[in-house]
This record gives sequence, C-alpha cells and structure tokens, in this order.
Amino acid sequence: MPTQASRRTFLRSGATLGALAGLGNLDFLARLAPVSAAETQLPQHALGLQPDVAPIVRLIEETPREDLLEVIAKRINGGLSYQTLLAALLLAGVKNVEPRPSVGHKFHSVLVVNSAHLASMASPDEHRWLPIFWALDYYKVAAARDVEERGDWVMEPVDERAVPGADKAAAEFTAAMDAWDDAAADAAIVGLARTAGANDTYEHLFRYGMRDFRSIGHKAIYVANSLRTLNCIGWRHSEPVLRSLAYALLMHEGDSPRDRQDAADVPYRKNLERVAKLQRAGASPPPAHLGKPTTDNGATTELLTAIRRANNDDSCNLVIEQLTAGVPLQSIWDGLHLAAGELLMRQPGIASLHAVTTSNALRYAYETSGDEETRLLLTLQNAAFLPMFLNEMGGPDKMPTIRIDELAAGEGDAATPPTIDAIFNELGADRSRGAQLMLTRLSATGDANEVINASRVLTFLKGNDAHDYKFSSAVLEDYYNVSPAWRDRYLASNAFNLNTATEPDNDLVEQTRAAFNA
Repeated sequence: MPTQASRRTFLRSGATLGALAGLGNLDFLARLAPVSAAETQLPQHALGLQPDVAPIVRLIEETPREDLLEVIAKRINGGLSYQTLLAALLLAGVKNVEPRPSVGHKFHSVLVVNSAHLASMASPDEHRWLPIFWALDYYKVAAARDVEERGDWVMEPVDERAVPGADKAAAEFTAAMDAWDDAAADAAIVGLARTAGANDTYEHLFRYGMRDFRSIGHKAIYVANSLRTLNCIGWRHSEPVLRSLAYALLMHEGDSPRDRQDAADVPYRKNLERVAKLQRAGASPPPAHLGKPTTDNGATTELLTAIRRANNDDSCNLVIEQLTAGVPLQSIWDGLHLAAGELLMRQPGIASLHAVTTSNALRYAYETSGDEETRLLLTLQNAAFLPMFLNEMGGPDKMPTIRIDELAAGEGDAATPPTIDAIFNELGADRSRGAQLMLTRLSATGDANEVINASRVLTFLKGNDAHDYKFSSAVLEDYYNVSPAWRDRYLASNAFNLNTATEPDNDLVEQTRAAFNA
C-alpha cells in the first residue's frame, strides 16, 4: 500500500495511461473510412435501407465466428454502410435468438445492439466501427448458445390469415396483450407494423414494456432499445423486430398472469388506479408542467428516502402526493435516477446494474411518449420498480448504509484535481475512493466530458460483457437527464460499476485490427 504522500503525488501527476492518451492503440481504425455523425442518423427522406440487407443478415448467420470480423471488414472496405450493417446485426438477432425463457441472458445480443449504437454515435468518427464489431462477435456467441439451449430456435413466418387490417390492428393487439395470447399478439403486431407508424405503435408498447417486473426490467429495456435502433435503420425493418418484442413482452412463468395477483404485476394495476384517481380529481399536471424546468431538491431527497424503505406502495403514493402538490416531474425523475445510482453504490451487481439501465429505458419512454397518462404511469412504475430491485438485492437491512446525497469528494482541490488516469486506476483498487476522486474532479473542473470520454474508451478496451456496453451507455446518457445540481453525484455513484484502467484488455481490439489488416 503506498503512503499517503506518494498517493497524493500520483493523484496530482500529469502522467496519462496509454489507453487514455490519444487512443494510440486504436490508431488502426483511422485506415477505415470514418463513420460520420450524420451516418448514424436516419435521413429524413429515407423510409428504409438498401435491398442488400437480407444478404448481409445471411452472411452474419452463416459465417463462422472466427472468420466473421475479417469477412465484414472486407465488406466495409468494399462499401458496406454503417446503417446496413447495424440493421443486419439487429435482424440476425431477432430472427435467431429466442427472448425466452428470459428476456435477458443470451438475448442480450439483441438488447446490446442499441447500446453499441449509442457508443458509436458518441465516439469520434474514426472509432465508430469498434462497438459494432464487438456486438457482431457477441451475437455469434449468443446464437451458438441458443442452439445449445433451445434447439436452434428461428422465428416462424407469421400466420397471414390472422393479420388484422388497419381498422382492427390496434384493438386486437391490446386485447391479445391483455389476454397474454402469443399467437393473437403476433398477428396483431404485424398488422400494426404494416399500417401504423412508429409513434402510434410504440405508444402501445410503452404500456406493455412497463407492465410487469419479470426479467428485472429487460422488457422495458427492449422496448426502448428496439425503437431507438429502428429510428436509425428505418421502419421498413420493423416487422420482425416488433414480432420478437411482442413475444418477449408476453414472457411469463406458469399459467396466464391475467387472473393472478403476482407480485410482478400488482404495482401496474395499482398505478392504473392511482393515475385514474389523480385525473378524476383534476390534480394531474397539465402538459406545460411536464416540461417545467424548475426543480425541488427537497422533493428529490424525500423520494430517495421513501425508496430506501423498499416498499413500492410508499414510493408510488409519495409520487402522487408530490404531483398533487405541484412538484416538477424533473425533480421526481432526479430522485429515481439517484436512487438507482445509490443501489449500485450499496451493492454493485446484476440487480443494481439493471436498476440503472431500467430507469434509463423508462426515462427514454417518458421523454418519447406523447400521452400524458402513459408518461405518468412510466414515472410511477419506475418508483415501484426501484424498491423491487432493492428487495431483489436482499432488502435494505442486508446492505451497507451508503447515501448518494452524502457522497463526499476525495483528495485534491480546484487547483490540483486528481487526473483522469488516477481516477480510473483508483477505481480498480478501491471503488469508493475512486468515486470520491471522480466527484472531486467533476466539482473542480465543471467538465464531465473528459470523464465520460475516458469511460467510453475503457469500455471499448476492457469490456467483455453486454452489460458493460448497456450500463455505460445508459449512465453516460442519463448524466444529462439529471438536473445540474445532482449530475456529478449521479455519475460518481455509477463509477462503482464502470470499467477501470487496471482491468486486462479484451482481445476484440486486436481481432478487429487483424481483420482490417487482412
């Protein structure tokens, strides 16, 4: 253990890690045609992709894992576009990986596509291929696992005779989802895909993505991630994606949950009643209130305290009380994001990680929905889910008492804040100290971009799991969804699960380098 003096000298040194200094070991990507920021957005005049997407899907499916990166690199050098490859990657996943018995596990090969895309969008032009190559390799692993576990499941053709027309599709989809009827929902969602636009279709899907707590939030995550990816690749490719999504949303154990009182379903049923009562009383916030920029830090702290009690009735009832009292929804969402970050501080792991990524998905749906009732339900469901995550982790009495609103800065000051390298090295040795150092630097410099950029590079270099991409993309996005007064604490709390400088490099960068040099 170094002495306090030597540690202080290191923290204030200007030396930088090779991984974070100019991305030197990613220089080989500069030989590729860079992906511009514009290419990661769907042109407004475009309805879909080029007709060669299906052959690229087959190429991904049929090429052995050990050859895939080299084969795709040659196609890129021959003109294969970012959007076409992204579409083919998503479609290969929804066709060949079953979102059951859980919407997580191997199905992360589909869920992670949008996270890789978000990482690409936020990266320099010349580095945008790397997250997509990671996701390609991960798909091959998941597809092999699906063969092993599910006997090579492949999505069947839809029953065309059952597909409803435009006048019936929405009603039949709602009826099928409420009845937990796989076959009817499959036909109805195809009717929506063919006759309704993305906005109308996803207004339905937002409801069913937040309906239950099965798969610890992955249903809500799939709803948000599928829409975000379709917004890039085009609605033309929505039909297989929506069929996979509807099938995933109906995942359950045992008999139909319709007539049961499962713990996973009860909060949504109660929140429907809460919203109806709120609206009957005329106390629900008008549309202008939904975007009201002012905040109430006291209300945020009050909600944090309620969630710590691990009772979803308490937290949902408090949200209703706060809304009735005129508390801005931004302050309520601040409390939700901070509570998720605090869970991660108290017990880093799968459950707390998904508290963060589920909150990100519900927040995206909240920001995207045009229906006031849906937005209120999304807020309440997040307030219900967070105590449920806490109970999944063993309950409040099984974990250390750590408060995000009491997180203190570490060594350093405005004149000599800890370096980026010192922070990410310290995170590898002591997460708590590393988070404190991060908070010190954020407070001193007022600039989170350097921390965010370093974290993203470390995900590229060190990430070995879909959760590394899913988690970092969610956190780095939600930093800007949290009010300025709380942002630094939110980011520092999530440092408990970010990749660190002391982890071994993954082998993907070297594989990608070799593929493009072949």
